[in-house]
Formats: sequence, structure tokens, C-alpha cells
Amino acid sequence: MDNGETATGSSDLESRQRATLARLDRFSRITDTAFRIPFTGIRLGLDPIIGLVPVIGDIIGLVLSLYVLLEAHRAGASKRIKAHMVKNMLIETFGGMVPVVGDAFDIVYKANTRNTRILREYLEKELQTPPAPSFPWKQLVFLIVLLAITTGLIIPLLSG
Repeated sequence: MDNGETATGSSDLESRQRATLARLDRFSRITDTAFRIPFTGIRLGLDPIIGLVPVIGDIIGLVLSLYVLLEAHRAGASKRIKAHMVKNMLIETFGGMVPVVGDAFDIVYKANTRNTRILREYLEKELQTPPAPSFPWKQLVFLIVLLAITTGLIIPLLSG
């Protein structure tokens, strides 16, 4: 591949990752912050509303959260990042199952928003990684020329 193809390939990867993050932002907004409780700064989405149904609602919320994990896997997130996401999902699921307090916990914890942020930070770090260095052709040519000049100067001295 020449440099043009490499740049296009990384640009394509970057645009796919940005599209993934845009989808996850929309998903997180719907599940975690779509509605504002009037006269408060509290925002909630479908996840805490579904979570009002004891146990089953929290399990449905967990299944919905698997979408963020799937997108992270497709985007190439590391095992460590995905494990952190699973931990957040389980904390929200089991925290939400606690009677009475669990419903408030669902409103506050927002696992999908947390996981989207974790993936965003990971992908932005990956996008900032410098490209692999190219072969040092200039240095190689310089050394060959230097060796040729040095050899050209030394041979006459040795034969004379």
C-alpha cells in the first residue's frame, strides 16, 4: 500500500469509528437522558423507566446495554475496555434490582452513557497513535554515499 491508500484506510476507519460513536450517543441519550423531570436537573431515559418493572425491567435494561458492548467489540475495543463495560452493566443491573433504592440508582448510574464515554476515550486515544514509521530511505542513502566516499579516500592511501 502506498501512503495515499494508508491515509484513506485510516480516514475510513476514523469515519466508521465516529459513526459508531454517534450511534452510541443517540442510544445512550434515549436509554439514559431522554427526558427531564420538570423543575429539576434530573434527566432519565427509557432504561430507568423500564427498570420500574421489578427484576424483569432490569434484565431488559441489561439486554439493551449489550448493544453498546457489541458496538465496542465491532470497533475493536480491547478486552480490558470490554470488561470494564461489562462491570458497569452488571453494577447498574444489580443496583437497579434493589427494591425502592434501585430505581433511583438506575437514574443516577447511567451505564450506557458511561460505556459510551469509555469507548470514546479509547478510540480517541487509538486515533492519536502515531502511524508506524516508514523505512528510513534518506538515512540509508546517506550512509551508502558516506561509505562510498570513505572507501574512495582510503583505497588510494593504502595502495600508494
